[in-house]
Amino acid sequence: MKNFPIEIPENYLKKAEKLSIRLDKIEESFIHGSGPGGQKINKTANCVRLRYKPLEIEVKCQKHRERNKNRLSAYKLLINKIEDKVLGKKSERAQKIFKLRKQKKRRSKKAKEKILKEKHHRSEIKETRKKIDI
Repeated sequence: MKNFPIEIPENYLKKAEKLSIRLDKIEESFIHGSGPGGQKINKTANCVRLRYKPLEIEVKCQKHRERNKNRLSAYKLLINKIEDKVLGKKSERAQKIFKLRKQKKRRSKKAKEKILKEKHHRSEIKETRKKIDI
């Protein structure tokens, strides 16, 4: 696999290789940013736009002041978006989101009753262990 134009962490390189992302299909451009920042934003083109043509995915990044940091963040974001589109529910991000939702989901009434019943049973067992005054 041809190298990325910027140094990317190993785990993202592995993802890109697994997804068989073709670097010649990535269109990279630097544009003027938007939002607060005054002259600096208006004068420099440090906002990075990446477009992956086969899947028609476009990513813009302007988190940092430096172009290289924005470029790195944009490539990471692009790889994550491609993974989401290609793998769908099997992607890492989708699995993390599913896990969080499952953890935060409220228990059903029946499950709550079962837990309370087990707690009550446990407390009865502990109650029998207490010393008896004679």
